[in-house]
Amino acid sequence: MDSIQPGPAPSAEPYEQITYAVADRVATITLNRPAARNGYTLRMSEELVDAFDRADVDDDVRVVVLAGAGDHFCAGLDLAPEEIAAIAANAPEGEGDEWSEPAGACTMRMFTMNKPVIAAVQGAAVGAGATIVLAADYRLVASDARFGFVFSRRGIYAEAASTWFLPRIVGLGVALDWLITGRAFDAREAMASGLAHSVHEPDQLLPKAYRLAGAIAAKTAPVSVAVIRRMVYRMSALESPAPAHRLDSRLMADSLQSPDATEGFDAFLHRRDPHFPGRIGKDLPHYLPWTAASEEGSSQPQEQSPSP
Repeated sequence: MDSIQPGPAPSAEPYEQITYAVADRVATITLNRPAARNGYTLRMSEELVDAFDRADVDDDVRVVVLAGAGDHFCAGLDLAPEEIAAIAANAPEGEGDEWSEPAGACTMRMFTMNKPVIAAVQGAAVGAGATIVLAADYRLVASDARFGFVFSRRGIYAEAASTWFLPRIVGLGVALDWLITGRAFDAREAMASGLAHSVHEPDQLLPKAYRLAGAIAAKTAPVSVAVIRRMVYRMSALESPAPAHRLDSRLMADSLQSPDATEGFDAFLHRRDPHFPGRIGKDLPHYLPWTAASEEGSSQPQEQSPSP
């Protein structure tokens, strides 16, 4: 079986436990502790948040691919005593409203992304390795992937807002089974439950992820994708469709004669690839309800759901 190796060469600002590279409008963020099966650490969490920040503010990046170096995506929290001590020392006593546990810091940053994220998962994806991919828009998995939400078997609690993400992806019954038992399950079960979007042979996993990323980058408008992605999360949980309809009506009214729409319609009529001029950094609608204030648990803008 071929190991998955890091993507393109890292940037001029190297990290210690991940790599970051941009090529063909795709940022590749790779967990890069293969000798430790990419065991999750406080340092890795901080580097992942920083890398997602970089990808989100770079208008040359259209899609992010999240991968793991070596044979495994991530075997969970690094249980070395010094790592546990570092996390414990970093955590405040009491409620700790200003602190995010390491896996949740990553998922909350991914949740606020304006760019779609494709997770390419191979080998072990356990604990943090299973939870951080829940905030990705796509989860492509290798046929050798093994998942486990093992927290109950370690005497700790489900992390990374997984009790919010997981039931929305696979349904309440499956989420309860996986979280309560902490049992391992394979790529076939992940696919059948809806956790995985597709299953591939290990040596085809990254090529398939890049093919999907390339199609998104070539065929879609970045501003449209950013707004649609965030609306799905924020509007689908409301009690009524009315707020979503009010917002999409305003968006539609403002967009029909926009430069992006003009280009999209013309490209369709002339059967050519579009070249959308809109950029997330300057063209997101100013009235989006989640850009009003600082988002809890993140340095990024906060969503505020419209009243039903």
